[in-house]
Order: sequence, then structure tokens, then C-alpha cells
Amino acid sequence: MNRLLDRETLSQLLAKREAPCLSLYQPTHRSFPERQQDPIRFKHLVRQLEESLKQQGRAEHAATLLKPFHELLDDSEFWNSNRDGLAVFAAADYFEVFRLQRSVPELAVANDRMHLKPLLRIAQSADRYQILAITLDSIRLFEGNRDGIDEVKLADGVPKTVEEALGRELTEKGQTGFPQGYSRASERGDPMQVESGGAGRQDEIDRDRERFFREVDRAILEHHSRKSRLPLILAALPEHQFHFRKLSHNEFLLPEGIEHDASLLSRDELRDKSWMVMQPRYIKRLEGFLDQYGESHGQGLATDQLDQIGQATVEGRVATLLVEADRQIPGVANKEEGKAIPANGSAATTPDLLDELTIWTLEQGGEVIAVPTERMPTESGAAAIYRY
Repeated sequence: MNRLLDRETLSQLLAKREAPCLSLYQPTHRSFPERQQDPIRFKHLVRQLEESLKQQGRAEHAATLLKPFHELLDDSEFWNSNRDGLAVFAAADYFEVFRLQRSVPELAVANDRMHLKPLLRIAQSADRYQILAITLDSIRLFEGNRDGIDEVKLADGVPKTVEEALGRELTEKGQTGFPQGYSRASERGDPMQVESGGAGRQDEIDRDRERFFREVDRAILEHHSRKSRLPLILAALPEHQFHFRKLSHNEFLLPEGIEHDASLLSRDELRDKSWMVMQPRYIKRLEGFLDQYGESHGQGLATDQLDQIGQATVEGRVATLLVEADRQIPGVANKEEGKAIPANGSAATTPDLLDELTIWTLEQGGEVIAVPTERMPTESGAAAIYRY
């Protein structure tokens, strides 16, 4: 429950499942007393799902599919830890919950597949990143965007402390060197706290620190960065920034970092400092996509025509799809034929062509970027860059 929103979970949601599939979205609140209304709104949306199943002649599925929703409703601890939005999905033998860092409109849908547009737009935004907060005592990982950050539960293979990382290799208490290989004095660089032995003892501390940083770097890369593929910002004291970067093999680690002990910063301060690092890169990355679209369009390797995008997508030719973040375009869609045509409400077979094109692109291994309306380079709501 409450898994991270990454490529792996998106792939699971995109996988075909036995109908009916249930999708529930709602805005939630982090603070009291506003969050008291959240379970009430959730209960109302669950009733909407039940009614939809009955109207579709699927009432026999209701009890089984809605059981985990009712269990979640009764989980008071869950509702005391809200973020800004909630997305819940269910199908036969499947139930998934996502806490979101952006608010979403209320929505309860029972359909032949998951309704993913609000979730995809958040997941595919170019402003997401992670923060690795490291001291000689602890490791913490955060994920966020311009709106906020939240702590990520470390994977089982990631050490949370120096003792977990080094185990018996860590300099033991009573041996030469600092207790447990480190001391808070060593972080402050206080020479008066160094035990007898001088430089030799400092060498032991340096070796412990290097082994610790190497293990953290390896574990974060293996269990988090390679899965999320998000930019990684290092939050650590200046001297630790130097030593960690010197040995890091994480290709997602940004050269700029936050030169502070993150444990001494409030959540808002950490978000502000991380966004100062990320914002120029976000703007540059987004402008890079827009420039690439302009250049490719001039070479006949890009289009903004939805029908052409649909055909190219099912042929596997779309490398990158830019979609206007807050726009909906009703239309007629048929993946087998590569058909994606805007239509009025009465003729439309899908509530949003952009949602269809997004899913088709991801299923073919392409990349989708949600673009703010003011930066969208086309009037059609979409822009595709071809592989060939």
C-alpha cells in the first residue's frame, strides 16, 4: 500500500486487467482540522464506484472489489498521514494506493481499464527529483517537485545507519579511533576530541567514512535511482559533499547540492533549497524538449496533428510525446487502427484523446512529458517527436 509512483508501478497500472477496473482520485489535506473531511469524501466516492458497477450490470463484483476500499476507510492511521492528493486503483486481485504531492479533482470511475491521466501527468512531469540526505549517522531519501517533498521509505537493501552499512567492518567501541568509528566531534572537525593516536586514528575514521559512503552510493543507485530515474540532489555538509562525490558512481547525482545537514532544516526549507537546485535544470530540460520539437518538425520528424500522432504511436515511432498538462480533448480512439480524432461529446468514444495517446506512447516505450499550458509549443494539445 502507498507505493512510490515510479516506472515500475506505472507499468503495472498500464497492464491489461480483467474488467471492471476501479479508479478513485481525491484531493486530501496534510493538516488538522482540514483532513477530517478526507475520509468522508472518500466514502462518498466509494459509493459512486458501487453505483457505477450497478449501472453497468456488474453489481456481483462490487463486494469483492470494494472490500479493500472499506478497509482503507476504517484505517484511522492512514487518514492522519495525508499529502495533497490520493489515487486508489482496484481490479480482481489488485489494489494500489498512491499518496500524491499535488491536488487532483475528485473522480470515481469504473471502466474496462484504469483511468490514469491525473496520475500520469504527475509522474511524467519534468520537475520531479529526489534528495539524498546523508550524515555520518543516518541516511534519508526524499522525493518531490516544485510543490513539495515527502520522505521515501528506503528499500530493504539500503542501510539506514553507519552500523547497518559496515557491520563488523566498523571500528568498534574501545578500539583505536572514535566510538563506532565516528563521533559528532569528527563531523565538526574538533581536534580536541581526537583520542590518542593522532593521524593514524584519523586514517581509520576516513576509511570508515569512505566505506560508508561507497555502500550508501551503491545501494541508493541500485534500489532507488535506477528505478525512478530521477535527478538526485545531495544534501550534506560541504566536506561530506566532496568525499561522497569523489567516489559516487550514480549517474543521476546532480553536480549541485544542498550544503547543509538536512536534519537541521524544516521540510519547507529543504524543499526551497532543493527547488533552487532543480528549477534551472527543469527549465533547461523543458526548453530542450521544446527546441528538439522545433528542430525535428523542420526535418519532418515531428507533428502536432493528433491523428498523425496516433498512427505513429502504434507504429512505435514516437520517441517523445509532449502533452498539455491540464487539457482534455474528447475524441474517437482505436488503438488497433491507430485512430485518434477529436470529436464532440456525443460522438466521442473516449473522454480524452491526450490520455489515450499518453498510454499508447508509454506502452511502446516512449517518453511522455506533461507541459504547462503557457509553455506548450502547439495549439493541438500535443506534440510528438519521432524516432525516425
